[in-house]
Amino acid sequence: MGPVSIQIAESNPHLRSLLGWHLQQAQYRVHQSANLARAREVFQSFSPALVILDSQFPDGDGLELCRWIYQQGQPLILILSARDTEADIVAGLRAGADDYLTKPFGMQEFLARVDALVRRIRRTTMAPASLTYGDLNIDLVQRRVRCRGIDIDLTPQEFSLLYVLTQAGGAPLSRSDLLRRAWPDAIDNPRTVDTHILSLRKKIEPDPRHPNIIQTVRNVGYCFNATEAMVEPIIPNGAAPPERAAAVEAVPRQMSSGS
Repeated sequence: MGPVSIQIAESNPHLRSLLGWHLQQAQYRVHQSANLARAREVFQSFSPALVILDSQFPDGDGLELCRWIYQQGQPLILILSARDTEADIVAGLRAGADDYLTKPFGMQEFLARVDALVRRIRRTTMAPASLTYGDLNIDLVQRRVRCRGIDIDLTPQEFSLLYVLTQAGGAPLSRSDLLRRAWPDAIDNPRTVDTHILSLRKKIEPDPRHPNIIQTVRNVGYCFNATEAMVEPIIPNGAAPPERAAAVEAVPRQMSSGS
């Protein structure tokens, strides 16, 4: 594995330069950005494995960028912040950060935390670039979904929602959980999740009226049923497969309806 690519998104020019110099001395490949707008451009251009992220920029809140980076599914995130209350740290970790370091900090501690995160990156470099559940394939690099060899046109938000559901290991996620993990910006209306779930089901469920892959968990939220995804033939737009069309009409399926 070659040098790990690290992005420093830090509004303080002196601190940004100092961190960059030390990381370069440690043989990391470093890309720097001073504001939120430039940070997005750098991230999209270089796809860093680790993002070191200031929590506050002159042009906006660093946690918003943290949520957006977390959606991409690949890099680790270390937040640097002068905000040191428990609530601030919890907010940063819930926004998607893997570690949180409060300012001021010692350079040795900073480098030790970076090294610890890089060890995690190196251990997961052999992780699959895609997820496959039967006829459903989720390409994590290209952010594409295919069902039975057919490309499914998901919006970026639908893809992020599907990805977050698959990463829960079958555990149900509440609407609040999904809003926090899958949306780039803070949204207060949990029914937004229902709208996107409905749209996603129409695209990947064999029968969107009786969803089995993305299931409703009463009084909780939604979960991804990997077992059902592997055994159910998936047809885009909810059409029944030809070989089963007659059987579907002749024998009512014993399923609970989802919403």
